Amino acid sequence: MGILQGLWNSVQNMFSSSGFASNDWKNYIMIGIACILLYFAAAKRFEPLLLFPIAFGMLLVNVFPGIMAAPSSEMQPLMQYMAAHPGVNVMYPIVTMNGAEYVQVSQAGGLFYYLYQGVKLGIYPPLIFFCIGTMMDFGPLIASPKSLILGAAAQLGVFLAFIVAVLIGNLGIPGLSFTLRQAGSIGMIGAADGSTVVFVANRLAPELLGPIAVVTYFYIAFLPMIQPPIMRLLTTKEERMIVMTPLRPVSKLEKMLFPIIITILVVLLLPDAAPLVGMLMFGNLVREFGAILKLPDTIQNTLMTILVVLLGVTVGATATGKAFLNVQTLGVILLGLIAIKIGTAGGILFGKILCRATHGKINPLIGSAGVSAVPMAARVSQKVGQEENPENFLLTHAMGPNAAGIIYSAVVAGTFLSILK
Repeated sequence: MGILQGLWNSVQNMFSSSGFASNDWKNYIMIGIACILLYFAAAKRFEPLLLFPIAFGMLLVNVFPGIMAAPSSEMQPLMQYMAAHPGVNVMYPIVTMNGAEYVQVSQAGGLFYYLYQGVKLGIYPPLIFFCIGTMMDFGPLIASPKSLILGAAAQLGVFLAFIVAVLIGNLGIPGLSFTLRQAGSIGMIGAADGSTVVFVANRLAPELLGPIAVVTYFYIAFLPMIQPPIMRLLTTKEERMIVMTPLRPVSKLEKMLFPIIITILVVLLLPDAAPLVGMLMFGNLVREFGAILKLPDTIQNTLMTILVVLLGVTVGATATGKAFLNVQTLGVILLGLIAIKIGTAGGILFGKILCRATHGKINPLIGSAGVSAVPMAARVSQKVGQEENPENFLLTHAMGPNAAGIIYSAVVAGTFLSILK
């Protein structure tokens, strides 16, 4: 009987420490959501490099919350500790309190807790910007400076979502109130750049970082479904069929001077944007010096993939049922969608203005690429344009607003950090 009782106690202890005993219904809902996202990443190919790690991090943390557990330390009575760990020599400092001996026992954190420090300390986002810089060709933007207008117009969604979030916060709705810092972090979803959003939210609203980051990457992955209806609604068939003339060639000197000038101007104006803008432009200089440094291929492929996976899986692991399934997160989801849609609409509408001003030489569709999801937003412009005219190639032209968008997203981030910190 003693053996059976011991076996039964072991089974009970194992069950009490398992996820079946500790998880609640919210965790199981998040597990279901994670499986749906994995399906979209695998079967539908919606940005698998983003969705796979985010979805799996979300799945793992809701199955095993300890994967994100922080290190802990507690004082235990020495005799109790020795009884629970027979044959183990006590290596910890022994402390005498109230006539009894205690030992301070430390418990290491979960794996993802340590990987997440790259997000918490603001390391991953600037490094990802560095990698993006090595992939960016600013030639289309330099050749067509008008693209700067479209990139700026696409940031309208950021500011509108920020204003709406502030207004909601002032209404005092239970569970749906946002501080100024939280509103700024939510508004940044409209920039459609995950690294920028994570960088800002981590500084201004770390308590909402998980929902904001997951929602941002979700909307980025689904841009090919979100943007086209707005693009078709706001443009005519004739406008979508406009074939743009080839851009002028851009010299090597122009491409090398551009990142240097942008870095000086932006960082002097907004020092808080230095980590993002500086690393973006440094990466671009590495690209232009590529023949000498022989680094861009490694940065663009290997390093970029590693960083995105680490960022994605740890951000996904912040989406626990308790943190994600609440009224406030629903507000983040709605405001994020508004920000993306208004940003797309802003770029399109200003594209129409430029189309009129240039007497039909600019296709308004490229304005949608002003949101800084590089290069997906530019590909969406290309796809919608070719649906109307198979011989229309807008990708190169759309990369101008796309490049401007990523610069402006860093500028807006620096503005929020300067004002709201």
